[in-house]
Amino acid sequence: MSYRVPNVFHSCYRTRCSFDDHLQDMAETNHTPCRDINEFTLSGIPNLDNYNFWLGFLIAVMYVMAVLGNSTILYIIRVDQELHGPMYIFLFLLAIVDILIATTVMPRMVGIFWFNQRQITFNMCLTQIFFIPFLSTLDSGILMAMAVDRYVSISHPLRYSSILTKQSITKFSLVILIRGAAGLTPFPLLIKRIPLFQRNLLTHSYCLHQEAMKLSCVDIKVNIIYGLFIILYTMGMDSLFISISYMLIIKTAVGLLAKASLKAISTCAAHICAVLIYYIPLIGLSVVHRYPSHSAPNIHILFGNVYLLLPPVINPLIYGIRTKQIRNRLIKSLSKLSQSKMCKNLKCVKP
Repeated sequence: MSYRVPNVFHSCYRTRCSFDDHLQDMAETNHTPCRDINEFTLSGIPNLDNYNFWLGFLIAVMYVMAVLGNSTILYIIRVDQELHGPMYIFLFLLAIVDILIATTVMPRMVGIFWFNQRQITFNMCLTQIFFIPFLSTLDSGILMAMAVDRYVSISHPLRYSSILTKQSITKFSLVILIRGAAGLTPFPLLIKRIPLFQRNLLTHSYCLHQEAMKLSCVDIKVNIIYGLFIILYTMGMDSLFISISYMLIIKTAVGLLAKASLKAISTCAAHICAVLIYYIPLIGLSVVHRYPSHSAPNIHILFGNVYLLLPPVINPLIYGIRTKQIRNRLIKSLSKLSQSKMCKNLKCVKP
């Protein structure tokens, strides 16, 4: 682990402080362990070091499942012309984001558990500080778009194709992308502006803005306020629109016949499961970060890992099982593959 010697004159120049402030900073520097760091040290799961191999094996299996599952969803939607509707376009985008989230986090975690590769450079940590919440924001935005899609499909079925056109879907997707990029770009910049840190040990297996800022030796009010604003602006608004969409769906379903109402709700089952899997760990992570538990000190690490690792693995399973069109297409593809192998083994000859 390497440290740069803190240059107080340089930090004062960067913050344009006076000579008196410089003397105060020098005095404080001599009495505090603050350092200007080059790298952070990531953590696995405390008190479970004896299980590092099996934890790494579990993460590796989850990564393979996430990539294969979401790649299968992408392939099925890509090759089947019947699955080019709005709902499947959003599902296609969700699968891409899930693969990116898994690739951003899981290989690094395997390196920690199997090879003890805990050091991460300052700039690489800043990269994770941007991409992890950026991709999570995209996930949240796509789930919100899918909720709107379900509302229009159930409440306005005759206008469905005219409302959710390819142009409107493209614009909707661009808004989600630009919102995430514009909102999350300041995160690494707010960490980069911090001149000195108390220590460089992180409690998670990846870099988070809310954790890195707590290691700062300077005032972080701007980080706290902006972080809260981003949560409310992105995931707060998305959860609000999802809630409103489902309240309107329930209102519409109540006015339908019992059989039609059950069918309408069943079309939303996969999406409801995906929303719960995404938002329950997110809410739990937010609560435990604000109310730390001394009886279960690792619970915030558990929620943090579940929040990032579970959705990319579970989402393709949910949509593969609950979506009839995808399930039928998958069974058909597997059946053709099986027949092809059987025919090859038996040396079938076409007439």
